[in-house]
Amino acid sequence: MGGTGTLKAVLFDRDGTLVVDVPYNGDPRLVRAMDHARAAVDRVRSAGLATGVASNQSGVARGLLSLSQVDAVNRRIDQLFGPFDVWEVCPHRQEDNCGCRKPAPGMIINACRRLGVAPDEVAYVGDIGVDVEAARAAGVRHVLVPTPATRVEEVECAGVVARDLWHAVDILLGPPTPPTPPHGQVPVGQVPVGQVPRGGRP
Repeated sequence: MGGTGTLKAVLFDRDGTLVVDVPYNGDPRLVRAMDHARAAVDRVRSAGLATGVASNQSGVARGLLSLSQVDAVNRRIDQLFGPFDVWEVCPHRQEDNCGCRKPAPGMIINACRRLGVAPDEVAYVGDIGVDVEAARAAGVRHVLVPTPATRVEEVECAGVVARDLWHAVDILLGPPTPPTPPHGQVPVGQVPVGQVPRGGRP
């Protein structure tokens, strides 16, 4: 597995981070990628990092959808983004007191184990406070990408906040490096020394 520095994998929340949040969605036809999400995931993969998803899906325990419906939605997301290396889903409610439902770290820790990476080689990106709490509890890096559903206090406590998923990847990997033009060529938008753009003045 490749990587950037000590970072070997980036895990993502699903609803509100990778795809538009449709509460308790069991219909793959309703899946729609968030702005810049596919390009951001492609950048992570191009850097040689593994990718994964860790998602609370309490609708299963509430009887609002089935695990097979969750799997169908996840397969649709794999179709839109390309297959993720690991999926972790918690079907429990908060009152079940499981170890996997965020803000508990179970899903993230299990994803690290399945990928064969240490927590300090992993980052988790999500859109609400429980994502940040789960990442901290698991010992991985974190970036919060707020949406209108994110509370102000969650943003204030996050520590690392991005404008969107592309910006989150900038934070984790660094801004993309512009391609180097072949010898003798001038990058687009630049004017060679001593030349004047058409219509300009010396």
